[in-house]
Amino acid sequence: MLQVDGLNTFYGGAHILRDVALVVGAREVVALLGRNGAGKSTTMRSIMGLVRPRSGRVRYEGRAIAGWPAYKVCRLGLGYVPEDRRVFRALTVLENLEVGRRAARGEGPTWSVEALFGLFPNLAERRRAPAGQLSGGEQQMLTIARTLMGQPRLVLLDEPSEGISPRIVEDMVGVLGRMKQAGVSVLLSEQNLHFARLVSDRAVILEKGTVRFEGTFAALDRAPDVARETLAV
Repeated sequence: MLQVDGLNTFYGGAHILRDVALVVGAREVVALLGRNGAGKSTTMRSIMGLVRPRSGRVRYEGRAIAGWPAYKVCRLGLGYVPEDRRVFRALTVLENLEVGRRAARGEGPTWSVEALFGLFPNLAERRRAPAGQLSGGEQQMLTIARTLMGQPRLVLLDEPSEGISPRIVEDMVGVLGRMKQAGVSVLLSEQNLHFARLVSDRAVILEKGTVRFEGTFAALDRAPDVARETLAV
């Protein structure tokens, strides 16, 4: 689904990503791990075209998209859930979902409002409530649901467990499992190693904008020094 090679991204004169490489396969959840400032969000923004990389390749389903504007990337079937959620606070849950609606693509999963209410029962109960009245966890769910209304085949999900209750985090485990079963691939940016283990097939660890590890969690367990040096607080 997604292949990134030799990605270098700068903010002004600051070299943030250094030859980042990763792959996400069909129906796969890949965790992008690292401390704050490691480059996880910049990697996602570079893939989505929100930040223009200085060099490197980004291929989605075989098509080179590095440097494309975000709206064109989105139209190909990539969805992006930012860390800061960005719900429309004055609009209801239903209205927020309608903002994200796109026609079915003819291939891959198709999501309707009712299907998403089945995936997020909390949102179904509050469908007519303004998004600004939702809890942080409910707003996170709404942002994911709104992204799925765009009928993506691959979703970039930035820090979904950050700042939400343990119960909502547990719900999120089930949500990601059902997304995967439906055929959605996910690149998941996370600091929560336990959560990432529960939902992901493989891990990519960034440290100071450089890939330090890529592989299964079983392989990561055989390299405890890597986890300690790159993930421990």
